Amino acid sequence: MSATEILRKDHEQIKRLEKVVSKCYKELYAGKKIPISDIEKITMIISEFLDSIHYSREEDSYFPCVASYDSLKKEIRTFLIEHEFGRRIAQTISKHLSRWKNGEDAREPVARFLRTYSIFLNDHISKEEDFFAEAEKTVLSKEEEKEMYEQFSSVMAITKKIEDMIKEIDFLENQPWFKD
Repeated sequence: MSATEILRKDHEQIKRLEKVVSKCYKELYAGKKIPISDIEKITMIISEFLDSIHYSREEDSYFPCVASYDSLKKEIRTFLIEHEFGRRIAQTISKHLSRWKNGEDAREPVARFLRTYSIFLNDHISKEEDFFAEAEKTVLSKEEEKEMYEQFSSVMAITKKIEDMIKEIDFLENQPWFKD
């Protein structure tokens, strides 16, 4: 397995999360009841998996390795900006969710920013998939891919955290509001 393959596996889980986010905002707009605890799980997965693990793998290892060849730098810069944009959307969701939890009517802004996040994820993941294909084909050697893979896999706490996040996505996919 290679580093690129690990990042693609992350994307598979992110696509599952995007479907949950999409269904959640649509149900909120339709006036259906979604437990706040489920929306909190969504924001936790965004924070713990996307930001702390996936973006970290890309920003701390993958992108610097690709950029070291003086290649695809414009694309990398775009992804770094998009990661920050995604973090800001996630913070905004959390802020409005906290307001809602404290009794304010913040249902609409939570739904709106979940929708924004869903759109962002679809666009971002699609562009990254193209980037990975190009990096694999023209920049990264098999040895570099293997070294990054070993680095990604060496942190057992991260492996456990990913397993936990997958279980959380499984949980959300099995909620009545998602299945309807």
